[in-house]
Amino acid sequence: MQPCTIDFKGFRLKLGPETCIMGILNATPDSFSDGGKFNTFETAVAQGLKLAEDGAHILDIGGESSRPYATPISEQEELDRVIPVIETLYKQIDIPISIDTIKSGVAKEALNAGAAIINDISAFENDPAMADLAAQRKVPVVLMHMKGTPETMQVNPDYKDLMFEITNYLASRAVYALEKGIKKTHIILDPGIGFGKTIEHNLVLINHIEKIATLGYPVLVGPSRKSFIQNILAKKENAPVGPDHIKTEYGTLAAVAASILNGAHIVRVHDVEKLKSFTHIIDSIRNA
Repeated sequence: MQPCTIDFKGFRLKLGPETCIMGILNATPDSFSDGGKFNTFETAVAQGLKLAEDGAHILDIGGESSRPYATPISEQEELDRVIPVIETLYKQIDIPISIDTIKSGVAKEALNAGAAIINDISAFENDPAMADLAAQRKVPVVLMHMKGTPETMQVNPDYKDLMFEITNYLASRAVYALEKGIKKTHIILDPGIGFGKTIEHNLVLINHIEKIATLGYPVLVGPSRKSFIQNILAKKENAPVGPDHIKTEYGTLAAVAASILNGAHIVRVHDVEKLKSFTHIIDSIRNA
């Protein structure tokens, strides 16, 4: 893996020898894995503090669910969910906050409130003003591949050449970001595990992350508690396996390990406490 460093707004992320852990904070009532658990200001702040204390390198806060078949919410509702949380956590933690949104208006207010990274699952396609905002504010961006929208992405997703199409798409979005004035060292690519992919697609993606890494940008992978893990385990063990099942956590660890060993720089996860110790061992093996 090619080490790299991202400098921004008083932060420095050294990616490569040590896996960077992005902790997920869903301030939503309908997330596929933890919907409703952190849907109040108090519970969201408490969880954000816990993720930082557990060792997250980045805290990713989102106010709109991107689960399969999710319906969009208004910009004002999304702002109401995330801005007070970001304002409070910014004053209490010393790690960068990422805003998970596809709306430039939400991203702008989140940056004003203390966020320092934009995580756009639409890779600037939903709102072209997002790229201009990121360039103006000189913040890192996560650009993700998604086939369709959350409402449609899991309706018979099909690819002629999975790795070529996804790698080519991410390369083109990176070029677009560069043309908009975003620094190359501020671009992070995400293949979008679970976003318009079948179980087999997700497995192939994880097994061939190195092809995306050859583009020359840090790679973020988010397999945590995804339905493909639950579905594989349920089929293998002939028993229901939900997002909160301990077996799903074991499956997440396996997917994270494979992702890291195949070239991922950043992993986006729900349970930072477990992952922190786990990645120490995986990194030690990879770096041996």
